[in-house]
Order: sequence, then C-alpha cells, then structure tokens
Amino acid sequence: MSSNHQHDDLVGSYFLQLWQSTASASYSKGDVEMINSDNQHEQLEEDDDDDEPVPTELDTVNSSGGFSIVLPDKLSVQYPSVNLHGHDVGVVQANCPAPVKRLFCYFEIYVKNAGAKGNVAIGFTTEGFNMRRQPGWEANSFGYHGDDGLLYRGQGKGETFGPTFSTGDTVGGGINYASQKLFFTKNGQVVGTVEKDVKGRLYPTVAVHSQNEEITVNFGKDPFLFDIKAYEATQRAKQDTSIEKISIPQTASYGIVRSYLQHYGYEETLNVFDEASQTSVPPVTGFHDNGFNEHAMHALNHRKIIRKLIMDGQIDDAIGNLNKWYPETVQDDTSAICLMLYCQKFIELVRVGRLEEAVDYGRNRFEKFYKMKHYEDLVKDCAALLAYGEPNNSPVGYLLEESQREKVADAVNALILSTNPNLKDQKSCLHSCLETLLRQLTACFLQKRLLNGNQGEAFNLQRVLLTKNS
Repeated sequence: MSSNHQHDDLVGSYFLQLWQSTASASYSKGDVEMINSDNQHEQLEEDDDDDEPVPTELDTVNSSGGFSIVLPDKLSVQYPSVNLHGHDVGVVQANCPAPVKRLFCYFEIYVKNAGAKGNVAIGFTTEGFNMRRQPGWEANSFGYHGDDGLLYRGQGKGETFGPTFSTGDTVGGGINYASQKLFFTKNGQVVGTVEKDVKGRLYPTVAVHSQNEEITVNFGKDPFLFDIKAYEATQRAKQDTSIEKISIPQTASYGIVRSYLQHYGYEETLNVFDEASQTSVPPVTGFHDNGFNEHAMHALNHRKIIRKLIMDGQIDDAIGNLNKWYPETVQDDTSAICLMLYCQKFIELVRVGRLEEAVDYGRNRFEKFYKMKHYEDLVKDCAALLAYGEPNNSPVGYLLEESQREKVADAVNALILSTNPNLKDQKSCLHSCLETLLRQLTACFLQKRLLNGNQGEAFNLQRVLLTKNS
C-alpha cells in the first residue's frame, strides 16, 4: 500500500467515525428532537451526565418494617408510634443512589413536626444499610441529628458539628465530589463539612425516631432554601483559582492558539494574530518556532481556499482544486474522502431544492458505495433526505447543519496536511495542539474520577466556556 493510501485510510476512517457517531446520536434522540451539534471540530466530552438517574422520591419497598410511614406523595415520612428502644428507628432511603458524574449533589428535608423527642436525622447510607438504625450509627454511613446537633459517622458516638434542628427548620445534605466531602445545611446556611471516606455509592437517607415526627423531602422538584447556584459558583471559583495559580509562559499560550489557526487553515486570522502579538505591550516573541505542530504551515493558502469553498457549499469547485493541486488525494474515487465530498455535493443539492438533479447525482455517485458495507449506512442517510418533506426536521436533518460541512472541511484539510513529505507523525494531521491538550485534560479528569471511586464530573468544554462567559 502506498504512503498516500495509508494517509487517506487514516484520515478518512477517522472522520467517517465522527460522522457515524453523529448519525447514531441523532437517531438516539428520536424523530422529533434532533442532535444539536454546536461543538467545533469534534465532541471532546466523554460523558453525558443527563443520562444518570437521580433520586426523585423515597423508597417505599426497602423500609424499616412499620416504624415509619411513607405518605402517598412518597416524599413525606411520619413516625406514628412510641419508640421503645434504639432499634425502633424509622429509616428511609431515596429511590436510587445519589448521582456521581457531577460536581455535587444535594437534597433537603423540612421538619414539619419534631414530635416527642426531635430524633430527626438526615444523612447518607450505602446499599444494604440496616434500616432500623439511625444514619451514622452503622459503618459506611453519615448522619446529622436534630436532637443534639452532632454528626455521626459509622459509630454510635457523635462528634460536635452544628446546631440542633426542630419543627419549622429546613436541613440539607450534600456530597461535593471535587473536594470529596459531605456538607450539611440548616435554613439555607452551611453548617459544616466532613470527609467522605466511603468510595461506594451513597443513598440520601432520612430517619424519624419519636412519636408524631414528620418530615418532607425535597430532591430538587421544588426550589431549595439553600442557594445551590451560589454554592456551585463558589466551588467552581475555587477550582479556577487553583488553576490560575499555575504559571504558563505567554509564548506557550500564544503558540497553542497560533498552531490551531495554522492547523485549520485560518490564514487571514493567523496573520491578524501575528500582527497583534507584535504590536502588544510588551510584544510577544519566540512562539513561531517553539515546536507547536511545525508542519502546520504546509499548504496554508490552499487549505484556506478549499475550506471556504466547502463551507460555502461549493463542492465541485473544492474537488476541482483538489484535482489541480493534490490529485493523489482524489485519485481513488471510492476512498472515504471522496465519499464525504460526493455526499456533501448531494446534500447541497437537496438544501437548495434541486431534487431531480440530486437523484441523478446520487445514482451516478453512490452506486459503487452501496456495495461497501462500511459505507452503506452513511449513503442511505444521505438518500433518506429525499424521503422527507421537511428534511431539516427529520432524523437525518443533521446532514443539513453547518457542522456537517465543517466535518467534511476538516477531513479534507487533514488529508492535505498528510501530503507534506516532511510529516513525521500521520496522526498529527487529525488534531491541532489545542485539541490534543483538551483530550489530555479530559483523560486527566477521568483518571482523577477513577481514583475517587468513579465519582465526580468529567471535563466538559462547553460548560467551562459558558461559565466563563456568564
């Protein structure tokens, strides 16, 4: 196999996989809700935290054997009888463990009636917890108790922690996965924190233990008394402060940005960037030859021209320039890159309503690809655009989004970069240095989460950008 074919296979297969992942995500959303592909160049986030189940009500099956009564709303608990000893506790867990793929989780209880002794407790317990013991009295459990304000964690002896709580008070419990600490609140104020020394999943848990005690639980359906948004902002600000303490040479940050512009052929922006760096006070120097993707200047002007043509939907002109400047890249008209270009030409015809021409073009170009199993589904997706009166709102509507043009433009850009005879690493064509850095950052976040028992949020670029811009 020639070097050019090897490059084409590497680049083509990579970008076809990106296309296939977009298609799969689009179909998984259903016919009505289409995928929102606002990410630039590729999805860098590893997890969809929205898919994780969250507690919504109390568990009415695994109960404490009649010592407590969960009311029909499944959010209220009463202790109707007189307790005789320490094993008469009415303990109830949430209907599922606390979610873990996030910065923190939180819930609250409102003490409607503190009853005879005010033995109400809030805390966290593990699966299989003894439902006739207060949270915190048994191993791998934590409980903040209302009658004495003590914190119990795994033993019968409590620790000085916070104020007592009684009728009319709202008390909350949370898990901060970044700090690996539990925190508790009373009437909207943080009472204190404690180390989370249990790696397993924890269930939000409540307990009542004297006659007429009654509490109501809020898992987030109603607004919390505690300002949870302010808490999140404070925690993220702490993370930002720790990051900002890390000193990065200005030339390094400029070099990373510059290599991104080089890699994707943004020639005009690159020139403006270089000019601005020289006129800044003080001027930034020394980042042109710092090893950031030194081959990314290859064919910069050609890549800029072809990218613009593809982004403008002028696919024939883009193919014409490839034939003129880099004929080896389109010599095999059954290659993945050719398929992507032919599909994009078909999509552009559908976009402007030239349906008959699209049908003829598809017959001429797609027939050979139907015989190739690894291309078949993608070709069918393109052809399916003709089956819908409003293709933008169809399961294949993702093909008409700007991000689809961008995928094709990125693929062609990478293939042109791969023609550089001085290229040392073929994979460097696929990503800019900035994207490689973000991928490494994602891997570090996931490794940190793994060390914390697979608990905590993954790196999410969109969330970081939204936080910075808010």
